[in-house]
Amino acid sequence: MDFKSSVALYLIAGAVILFVLGQSIFFLVKAWKHGKELGIDKSKLKNAITSSALFTIPSALSVLATVIALAPALGLVVPWVRLSVLGNITYETVAATEAINAFGITTGISEAITDPEAFAGVAWVMTIGICFSLVLLPFVAKPLHKKFLNAGKGKKKAEPETAVTEENSTETADSKKKKRSFAGFIDHVTPALFIGLIGAFISNSILGAGKKDTPIDGAGVLSVITLATAVISSVVIELITKKFKLTWLEPFIMPIGMILGMVAAIVAYNVLPPEIATLEWRG
Repeated sequence: MDFKSSVALYLIAGAVILFVLGQSIFFLVKAWKHGKELGIDKSKLKNAITSSALFTIPSALSVLATVIALAPALGLVVPWVRLSVLGNITYETVAATEAINAFGITTGISEAITDPEAFAGVAWVMTIGICFSLVLLPFVAKPLHKKFLNAGKGKKKAEPETAVTEENSTETADSKKKKRSFAGFIDHVTPALFIGLIGAFISNSILGAGKKDTPIDGAGVLSVITLATAVISSVVIELITKKFKLTWLEPFIMPIGMILGMVAAIVAYNVLPPEIATLEWRG
């Protein structure tokens, strides 16, 4: 039995997807009724629904690209469920790759997993890891939200101060200093984490090791072509959006870059001579 695409797995996945869709429809109906109770015009409600639906298209493209990237190793069902409920490419691919490496498989997500135990382990790592956000949110969301609000206030231009006592003045200065320090921390840590994550993907494309007897699973010509195409196309699209002020195109930058990178890999593999297309320096 193909454990990656069995009927039972499809039934479980279908039940999960139906639950998510039912939940979405439930809240959509609730929001529509509450909007009517508040006296909001129907045309505005329809516009809100339409804009929200259009906003999901870039996310859907990212999900599709990630499913395609994970499908060679995990099949279609598990990536489809994981990314349809809670997940994204920056987490799923890293979690899957690290779990695969833990089982001693060096091909990463580029080759099919044939061991049911390894497949189950990867699926559990991907699922349990992302669930921690749901467990932690009820406890940390409210305090973090307050800190973000205070940090935002700390970054605003200071208003004219009224006469205060020396003690209150000291407390106000200390409070403002804490707000500014937290705001500076947020400004730097988020880009740093993102750059570090992207750096891991880039280094893997340039120096990632694969098996010597397995073609196109390590760093080589195709991985560099894919990386270069994705990066260059993303930068070009971003410049176009800024120059022509196409703000609606911004959410599509990453999905389009990913898809163009995949297309470039397919074209290069079929156009370049085999000895060049399959050339690897870490294979």
